[in-house]
Amino acid sequence: MRVTETVRRILAGYESDNPGTKANLARILMAGRLGGTGKLVILPVDQGFEHGPARSFAVNPPAYDPHYHFRLAIDAGLSAYAAPLGMLEAGAATFAGEIPLILKVNSSNSWSVHKDQAVTASVEDALRLGCSAIGLTIYPGSEHFDGMLEEARELIAEAKAAGLAAVVWSYPRGGKLSKEGELALDVGAYAAHMACLIGAHIVKVKLPTDHIEQPDARKAYEGQDWSEPARRVAHVMQSAFAGRRLVVFSGGATKGAEAVFADARAIRDGGGSGSIIGRNSFQRPREEALALLDRIIRIYLGEE
Repeated sequence: MRVTETVRRILAGYESDNPGTKANLARILMAGRLGGTGKLVILPVDQGFEHGPARSFAVNPPAYDPHYHFRLAIDAGLSAYAAPLGMLEAGAATFAGEIPLILKVNSSNSWSVHKDQAVTASVEDALRLGCSAIGLTIYPGSEHFDGMLEEARELIAEAKAAGLAAVVWSYPRGGKLSKEGELALDVGAYAAHMACLIGAHIVKVKLPTDHIEQPDARKAYEGQDWSEPARRVAHVMQSAFAGRRLVVFSGGATKGAEAVFADARAIRDGGGSGSIIGRNSFQRPREEALALLDRIIRIYLGEE
C-alpha cells in the first residue's frame, strides 16, 4: 500500500499515535475508490440494534443477510464497513482483507427509555476479526453521559494501545436539549469537539441545521449567515481541532436521492471528510444503492 501525500498530511495531525494506529488509519484512507484523496464514504449497519430488523431491512429483504452488506461496501468501492459484532462475525472470514472493518462496540435499542448504550463487543474482538478500528456512540446531553465518557475513555485507550483507530458517533440528545436542538449548529459543533477531546480519530456527526440552541452561545453566532449548509459543515470542521481530525457526516433517515447528493456537495464544499451512509444505501435495491454510492463518490472526486 503506497500512501499519498494527502494521507501523510492527515496522519501527521495524529501526533501521539503509534505506528499501528496510523497504519490502520492509512488503510481506511487508502481503501476504495476514494483511496488517497483524504475523503471517506463508509457503510454503517448498526440499525438492527437501534431500530430492529424489520424497520431496518424489510424494505429490502436481501439486506437481512450480513453478507449483503459486505458485498455492497466492497462492490461500491467504499472506504470501510462498520457493524456490530455478530454482523462482522457472519462474514469476516469470507471477506477477510477485502475492505477495512470498524467494529461497533456499543449499542442501544428502541425499547429502552434511557439515553445510553451498552458495551456489546471488545477491542479483543476487533483484533480477532481483523478490524482497523472500533466505533462507539456517545450522547452529549444525556443524563448517562458521564458514564458513557468513562466507558469511551477506556475503550479508546485500549484500542490505541492495540494499534487500532477509534471512530466516535457523537449524537447530542437528552438533558436540556430540545428535539430541534439535537441538530442545531452550535450543538453539533460542540458534539464534534467533545469527540475530538476524548481522543477520536474519526468523528461521526449529523449535518447541522442553522438553528442555534444554547442561549449562552448565541452571541458567538449572531451577525453571521449560517443559511448555507457548506458553511455549517466548515464550522463543524473548525470545531474538530481546525480540521486536524477527520469528520464524516451521517446520512440520516432514508430520503430522496437528490437530497443525499445535495448533502454530499455541502460536505465536500465545506471541507468535510466525507459521508457515513447507511439506511440511504442498504434500504434501496442493490443496483439503485450502487448507483447512488457511485454518484456520491464522484461528487467527492469533484467529477460533478
